[in-house]
Formats: sequence, structure tokens, C-alpha cells
Amino acid sequence: MQSDAKTPDEYLSELDPTRREAISAVRSVILDNLPDGYEEVMQYGMISYVVPSSVVPETYNGQRLMYIALASQKQYMSLYLTSVYTDESLSDWFKERYLASGKKMNMGKSCVRFRKLEDLPLDLVAEVAALTPLDKFVDETESYRSGQKSKK
Repeated sequence: MQSDAKTPDEYLSELDPTRREAISAVRSVILDNLPDGYEEVMQYGMISYVVPSSVVPETYNGQRLMYIALASQKQYMSLYLTSVYTDESLSDWFKERYLASGKKMNMGKSCVRFRKLEDLPLDLVAEVAALTPLDKFVDETESYRSGQKSKK
């Protein structure tokens, strides 16, 4: 269910009330904890928190570097955590903390899937959103990508 919305508010207005409430709550947690410098935009049909193009003007795919994204899919809602994907120790920490919350985890490499707001440990979302300052995320992303290139 990719959206053509131009703004996060337009995106939210397209959702049914239950999804709107859940996505809005997660969005608020992210915005309240997001380090300075990231921008909230629509990218790939999702609410995304990205590195401004003024900081990293050229990327491998022409899109701004995505730190976090939030989406309502057909069967579930998704929270994409790029920093968790690119850092194995952070991924291990996140998974351990998620499981310790007592909530059932449904996660791919970077995508946390949830059907209702109660399935998501919002305190952990706040922590992971606040964890990586913009400059550190840019450095880690560039390091990760150059490591990926050298493995090919």
C-alpha cells in the first residue's frame, strides 16, 4: 500500500482511524526523540526521517539517506530502522531489548512489523530514534556501504 501523499499529514489523513492513531503515536515518539538535523519527509510512499541533501548531496540511489521510516502496509504497520540494519551490535541490542519488553517481535533486517500500537515497545522506539546523531549515522552508513562494495 504505497501512498502518493506529499506530506506526512496528508499520508495520515488517508489512513483509517485506528491506523492513523497508531502511526501518529509512533510518529510523535520519533519526533520527540529524533536528534537534531534529520528531516521528516515523504519518501518511498512512507513517512521518513532522512539526512538532508545539503549534508549528503549524492547517494548511491539518488534518494536521501533514510534513518527511520514509518508506514501502514496492507496487513500490518512497519517501522524501518536503518541504523539497526547497518550495525550488528545495535541490532543485537535492539532485539534483546524488544524481547525483554515481553512483546512479540516480528522483525526482518530493519523492518519491525506490528498490527496494533500495543505490539510495539514505544520506550524502545524512543531510545533507538534518539541513539544516532546525524553525523554519526552518515559516517556509519558510508562505512557500511563501502564495506558492502569491498565484499563483492
